[in-house]
Amino acid sequence: MALGFGIIGCGMIANFHAKAIEHTRGAQLVGCVSRSPRSAERFASSHGCVAYQRLEEMLADPEIDVVTICTPSGAHMEPALAAAKAGKHVVVEKPLEITLRRCDRMIEACRKNKVVLSTIFPSRFHESGLTIKRAIDTGRFGRLTLGDAYVKWYRSQEYYDSGAWRGTWELDGGGALMNQAIHSVDLLTWLMGPVVEINAQSACLAHKRIAVEDTAVATLRFKNGALGVIEATTAVYPGYLKKIEIHGTTGTAAMVEEDIVLWDFAKGNRADAMIRRQMERSKSGGGGASDPSAIGFHGHAELFRDVLKAIRTGKQPSIDGQEGRRSVEIILGIYKSAETGRAVELPLKSDPVLKSRGSRG
Repeated sequence: MALGFGIIGCGMIANFHAKAIEHTRGAQLVGCVSRSPRSAERFASSHGCVAYQRLEEMLADPEIDVVTICTPSGAHMEPALAAAKAGKHVVVEKPLEITLRRCDRMIEACRKNKVVLSTIFPSRFHESGLTIKRAIDTGRFGRLTLGDAYVKWYRSQEYYDSGAWRGTWELDGGGALMNQAIHSVDLLTWLMGPVVEINAQSACLAHKRIAVEDTAVATLRFKNGALGVIEATTAVYPGYLKKIEIHGTTGTAAMVEEDIVLWDFAKGNRADAMIRRQMERSKSGGGGASDPSAIGFHGHAELFRDVLKAIRTGKQPSIDGQEGRRSVEIILGIYKSAETGRAVELPLKSDPVLKSRGSRG
């Protein structure tokens, strides 16, 4: 029997959720809700589902088993808490939330009400990342030495002007890091392990009427002793494909979007030839480098399948609330280091108090 999904928030990303649900066996899109009834009606008409007038109405419907939250980043917590209280499983578009306190309240509410909580990080389900992860776990890199993430994207001024929440601390939670590069932050630390120290700088260099960074650079120290770099921007024209590089004493691998572009190891094995043949054939599209709508939904669909499996087996999904919280903590650490000009140690004991954003709990 299919589990019924309801989508909260009917902006651009909700369309990708709807397509992913449609392509997920055992899932059915039942309805949607938005602060704008007109938006919900349009979305429901496009995707063949019910438009609820209020969130409470959706959560009272026994046909809804799972909700996916597609509201602005700083408005994830409230519908998540309401859904958990109503006994609905919760999937949240990245980031989980924009402060650690808000993340923790969501995690606790879902734990208390015994519902699944998952965060949308579709890149973890791409075969390129899984291949590199397996190579790390089997020791092919030797000792990890460097791990780098580069997200050199472009967003026009019109992009930020298109929504009052964009580029604000209150609802966007940050800029190029929190909104765009968070996928790569998650992927890098999934591969390299926990971050324990951050040094960073950030700036707003190319956009007007936004309060957040459009350019940031951070150096990292990982728990395993390796070093790393994160570069994130929405101010590089025309925008380039995101890249992850992993280096060790006996191996190097790199991927651009979903394609492995470097695969060099001191000791080869049978799988290497096949991976190199795939490298010759692969060519990623533009991703979200210059157009936020130019992404695929297949990673979302894989994540939804993982969530359905967790619900049916009573286990945690691959990317649970704690996994979603980790990238938020790293980005908050980068913001703190950039503002104070000092190194920041992780884990953070609490949300950093930053003059640029004020306090938000």
